[in-house]
Amino acid sequence: MRPSFTTLVRARRPVRETPPLMPPLQLYREILRAHRNLPSPQRALGDSYVRGEFRAHRKIDNPLHIVGFLQQWQEYLNVIAGGKWHEYRLSSAELDKMSPEQVGQLYELMKETQRIGRGEE
Repeated sequence: MRPSFTTLVRARRPVRETPPLMPPLQLYREILRAHRNLPSPQRALGDSYVRGEFRAHRKIDNPLHIVGFLQQWQEYLNVIAGGKWHEYRLSSAELDKMSPEQVGQLYELMKETQRIGRGEE
């Protein structure tokens, strides 16, 4: 039996290993929805951080930056929505990929979460 045209096309189509990227506005809304399950201090901090990041990246034109931005936030959404945010740790490979500005921003975020965790407001 000869394969049909559709069978040949399906056989040659690459298998997608990751889910397709969400549009930015939908991703933003889903992240804020997922934050509803966080404790109040983490939710407030997360919401303000997400708003600031999406606002800061609103006018980016470089497609590679846009795709990278959306991929990272979609991974974040998967961690938050899956309830695994307590256990998540950055690998040294992920830290090595970050720019000095990103590392500084991450450090500031760490300090802020520690301050909130101690009850200082």
